[in-house]
Formats: sequence, structure tokens, C-alpha cells
Amino acid sequence: MNHEATLQTICKSLTPARVFAPRKGNALSTKDWLLLRADHAFARDAVFESIDLERDFRSERIDQMGLFEVSSKANNRLLQPDLGRQLNPPDRNRIQQQCPFQPQLQIILADGLSPAALKHQGPPLLDSLWELARNQGWTLGRPFLVHQARVGILNEIGNLLEPEIAILLVGERPGLTTANSLSAYLAYKPNLAQDDANRNLISNIHGNGVGIKDASVRIMALAQSMRCAKTGGITIKETLNLGVRI
Repeated sequence: MNHEATLQTICKSLTPARVFAPRKGNALSTKDWLLLRADHAFARDAVFESIDLERDFRSERIDQMGLFEVSSKANNRLLQPDLGRQLNPPDRNRIQQQCPFQPQLQIILADGLSPAALKHQGPPLLDSLWELARNQGWTLGRPFLVHQARVGILNEIGNLLEPEIAILLVGERPGLTTANSLSAYLAYKPNLAQDDANRNLISNIHGNGVGIKDASVRIMALAQSMRCAKTGGITIKETLNLGVRI
């Protein structure tokens, strides 16, 4: 094997991206073209998937955690990102009535741009975070699902409930290598004045990326760092040796 072929083999082993895909003339091979079309279809389907709380999160988990669902103002997650950052007014009142005020940790579920990601990664990650937080003695808010939500909805929820740390588990924009990738955004005392610089992120949570166990440990370690520093965002650097146990 020559040097160029060796380099191509190494690159292919390091990424699921379509690097050095074989060609037939000026086009992809039939096999690779069909795989590309299939992945594109999976990505489109992920965007238009829907979350059914009872079906996808199961009654046992719903009862144990008190899970309930609300909606943003958006009717279309693709065309109304600004409205996806705002809660539906009746649901804003419902959250205030049903959720404890000023918990140490508030977990929020959001479909984002890939409900399929939340459907597949959300339940086990929520379970793992719930167990870790309880083992660490955190006071937990009542978790809930926000339909048609974007990341910025963290600010309004923070303004309503004033948690010390808020964690948003949200479906990422689907790509051609995975349609089921989830992200966890963390904010320290989120409020309406915050922006992306005030948040921390663990991304690419899926079967071929960051696993559920590793993701939950990293998320809780970041949350502990934010509590210790009494801030969040770009000033917080990720470390893993903060005594988080599974």
C-alpha cells in the first residue's frame, strides 16, 4: 500500500464523513450514491418526527419524575426559530404552577431540530442524569418537555423558575452521518439577558459519538464546575475529576 492509500485509510477510520469516497468517472459509485440518498432521507425524517411523551418516555418514568409537556410559541420548528425561544403563554403559567421554584438543578427536554434524537437518546440520558444528581444530593426541579423548542428557551425558563443550573437536552440539526444526535446545553442561573457565551455544551450524544454514560458524567461534572465558580459559559473549562460517580 502506497503512502497516499495509507493516508486515505487512516482518514476514513477517524471519521464517518464521506472522505475519499470512490468515484465512477466524475460521480459517486452507485452504492455510495444510494447510501447518501438514504442518509439524506433519514435526516429529513428526523426533522419531521414527533415526540409522544407516553410512547417515547413510558408511563413508569413519567410517573417517577412527574414529567409533563408544554409548547413554545412556534408552529414550525424550521421557519420560526424566534418563536421557538418563547413559551406559549398558558404553558408559562403551567410551568410556574407545577415546578418548584429555585431548584439546584432543572432538566428540560426539547425536540429542537431532531425530535428523533430526543426520542432515542433522551430517555436513557435523563435516567442517568437523574440518578447522578440524586446520588450527589442535588435538589431537582420537575423535568418537562417543550415541543417546537430552540436553545434560547433556556432563558425564559430560567427567568420563571430561577434554577441554579439548567440543563436543556435538545435534538441537534440532523446531518448526513447521523440524524439522532443530541446536545446538552447548561446554563448557570439562566435569565433573559444571557446568550450563547453564557452556556456550556456537550454535543454529539449518540451511538457513534459520545455515549450516554460518558455524556452524563461530563454534564454533571460541568454542572459542578459551574456551581463552584458561580458562573457559566466561556470561563468554564471542562474537567472530569470532580468526584462524579455512577
